[in-house]
Amino acid sequence: MPDTAGSEGEADRPLIGRFDPGLPGARALAVVGLVAALVAGGFLWSSRPAPRAAPEPAASLAVSSGSPAVPGPQGSPAAGVSGAGATVVVHVAGKVRRPGVVTLPSGARVSDAIRAAGGLRPGAGTGSLNLARRLVDGEQIPVGVPAAAAPAAVPSPGAAGGAPGAPLDLNTATAEQFQQLPGVGPVLAERIVAYRTQHGGFRGVDQLREVTGIGERRFAELKGHVRV
Repeated sequence: MPDTAGSEGEADRPLIGRFDPGLPGARALAVVGLVAALVAGGFLWSSRPAPRAAPEPAASLAVSSGSPAVPGPQGSPAAGVSGAGATVVVHVAGKVRRPGVVTLPSGARVSDAIRAAGGLRPGAGTGSLNLARRLVDGEQIPVGVPAAAAPAAVPSPGAAGGAPGAPLDLNTATAEQFQQLPGVGPVLAERIVAYRTQHGGFRGVDQLREVTGIGERRFAELKGHVRV
């Protein structure tokens, strides 16, 4: 006779209890789960987007556009273009608003020097002056003065005061040249140069009367030897 009691007890037993793997089975399942998690994590890590490296700046960007080396007066590249900080110092004289010494970048032109001196005085012109010429350190730029008049402006040192010759230009002559005029010594010569600098140059010979130390008698002696 079949053992129905055992079969009924087996049927009444919970389903989860029938598949209880026990402790060894639980450990195996845990290992399998861990391996699956590691595999999934490795897959996600390998499939992530690769970061893009920032492109390095092109070497050409290190050089400013439009600044090629330009040969200087001696055949070398102009320092104002190929080297930072180099300058030239020139004396701008003649018919400009602010005659005097100006400092400009190496490689600058005559037109740049005139602009730095305030530009031309009203009604003045540059004559035959080459505005595109590159400046040379230490030079003097006479503006509005005929090229042939500059060398003849200095009276002969050995001649008695007021010897025949071209008159001095009050806006271009140096203090040493003024000392060649009758009755003008180092102090008065420096006063003439200082007045010229402070007032933006002479606009007429009569302005000599405004220089300290030049009275009517001295002016009468000088007016025939100077010009503007």
